[in-house]
Amino acid sequence: MEIGLFTEFEWRPGVDEAQAFADSLIQMTVAEDLGYDAVWLAELHFQKERSVLSSPLVVGAAIAARTKRVKIGLAVQILPLSHPLRLAEDVATLDHVSRGRLDFGVGRSGLPGQYAGFNIPLGESQERFDETLEILRKAWTEDRFSHEGKYFQFQDVCVVPKPYQKPHPPLRVAAVTEETYAAVGRLGLPIFLAVRTSSIGELKRFVGGYHAGWREAGHPGRGEVGVIVPVYVAGTERLAREATEASAMHFYRSVGEALLAGPRRAVGERLRRMSFDEVARDYAVSGTPESVTARLLDLREAIGATKLCVWMNVGSRVPHERVLASMRLFAERVAPRLK
Repeated sequence: MEIGLFTEFEWRPGVDEAQAFADSLIQMTVAEDLGYDAVWLAELHFQKERSVLSSPLVVGAAIAARTKRVKIGLAVQILPLSHPLRLAEDVATLDHVSRGRLDFGVGRSGLPGQYAGFNIPLGESQERFDETLEILRKAWTEDRFSHEGKYFQFQDVCVVPKPYQKPHPPLRVAAVTEETYAAVGRLGLPIFLAVRTSSIGELKRFVGGYHAGWREAGHPGRGEVGVIVPVYVAGTERLAREATEASAMHFYRSVGEALLAGPRRAVGERLRRMSFDEVARDYAVSGTPESVTARLLDLREAIGATKLCVWMNVGSRVPHERVLASMRLFAERVAPRLK
């Protein structure tokens, strides 16, 4: 199983933006040194004291310059917020700069505030996602093309450069709500799941819809499943709890509040009311190397995951030094048993 490190380029209170970038870039190079297969970058907008990662493709280029082996993944690019031709150019450029190390995850985001900030109606997100994905594929695989859609119209354009990887970087689509799992399966693309607003138990139940959609559309073989999981490893269960409790509770309460403004209000209410015991049981994998290994092996078996992305700083309040310590312990004591 491929093992990557997921990051939001966390911005802790009391730390300025420059230090937030510096700390996370160190974590990216340490991940390569420790043997992680990939680093995965979020895209987040208007998230003061949570994340400075509004431009993951720019950050990806910086990581490419600092590393030699590790893959650089997007988890995920929010397609409805992007201009498709500019995005096609930027993605292809990063693919060249990294010499084919780019893995391109795409999605819609469930945070209404990101759409409001860009003055794009959340209700248009699915249509914009579908149209942008269609344009990206044309831009990367056709020398010249035209497009007449609801949101974009282009006549005889030639996007340069074409990607380093042919026909384009690996694509994978994020699924958040249960109904999107089958839709991704029907597309015939790898799926990206996240233990974030969906619990571990929900992922186990929903993933069957992806495989059903894959089979119904007649795609050969079996679809590839990647998953982002909050993970923290410490010497004892108590130390793991002490390091993560305040940060995780801040995250779930703030995300719950953000979801109240959109169609997933019921999910937001649930997240706001969770106790940390519920978080530790249903939304995170933390503890000693032995307990973390056992739970991740169970999750891999249950959902058929081929890519695991571990998220070490849910809520952005875990200090940099503790994130590095968890990364090292995971690489040394957990990852070898998952390979």
